[in-house]
Amino acid sequence: MGEEKSNSAAGNSVSVWPAVKPFVNGGAAGMLATCVVQPIDTIKVRIQLGEGSAVEVTKKIIRNEGIGGFYKGLSAGLLRQATYTTTRLGTFKILTKKVVVANGGKPLPLYQKALCGLTAGAIGACVGTPADLALVRMQADATLPPSQRRNYKNVFHALYRIIADEGVLALWKGAGPTVVRAMALNMGMLASYDQSAEFFRDSLGWDETRAVVGANAVSGFIASACSLPFDYIKTQIQKMQPDAEGKYPYTGSLDCAIKTLKSRGPLEFYRGFPVYCVRIAPHVILTWIFLNKIKKLEEAIGL
Repeated sequence: MGEEKSNSAAGNSVSVWPAVKPFVNGGAAGMLATCVVQPIDTIKVRIQLGEGSAVEVTKKIIRNEGIGGFYKGLSAGLLRQATYTTTRLGTFKILTKKVVVANGGKPLPLYQKALCGLTAGAIGACVGTPADLALVRMQADATLPPSQRRNYKNVFHALYRIIADEGVLALWKGAGPTVVRAMALNMGMLASYDQSAEFFRDSLGWDETRAVVGANAVSGFIASACSLPFDYIKTQIQKMQPDAEGKYPYTGSLDCAIKTLKSRGPLEFYRGFPVYCVRIAPHVILTWIFLNKIKKLEEAIGL
């Protein structure tokens, strides 16, 4: 009897693992990539907040905060990957598998990959917005006057303070542009990666290593170009504070976009594009590399 229960439990664990595997792998790959690119992400946020060029921001952080300043918000960045990337990559894998079955085993055309990427990005962003909000605020805190700084100790303290001071729904402040940004980024990243890899392998005859490197480069650039305007708006919304009269500078994402367009022109949305591209492209590349390494490790140990 006990042996039967043991075998049943083992069978259940085996049957559950294939379902959760894409989520676990995606989250782990995203968290490892974040550890590498966190300094670039911090510089990107400071540029968007008007702190100057990449060189000026870098010098200012080193002078005022030391090397540790580049890793402010790392706990929030890791939690964001544990929620957002876990969900989006896992969901994308499941969606594409289902569509392949629906197509009778045929490869997915680009528009179906794009739709799967859009859907996975939207779902992932909804789950990851609270951690993303905490990340932006922690990275932006040093740019505020001392009297206005929030001084969050870590991501969990940030989430607690946001709920206590602003209410639970405040955790999804900026959710609109966050979701749209994620949809644009994932459409660019996930669809272009698969399509590019197929093109390099099948049409140009590249070997697997060259095809993966080329697809990573294309994927990172397209993801950056598609998502930066929404990332800019998201950052402005999430870091804003009320003035002395309790009014916020923007009433929402559309108001932020219109005011920015009128006052600074369309190129303002692409402020810091080189840094953003340097931040997004390596993260995309490293995520795919770590994901492939994790899969190979799992195969080697029989998972």
